[in-house]
Amino acid sequence: MVRMRSDPKTQSYVARRGAQGLSSKEIQRCLKRYIVRELYPLILADLADLARSC
Repeated sequence: MVRMRSDPKTQSYVARRGAQGLSSKEIQRCLKRYIVRELYPLILADLADLARSC
């Protein structure tokens, strides 16, 4: 929700999905998946670094 208000990249994504006719709830669901696709590789990289340091 914060990213929808403050992040320009996310705002353009929300506007694009809204133009496609999605409801606010559907846009939020898609946005969650979009964010997870960004964060998941970062989490895996952190876990790999942690495993190497142990």
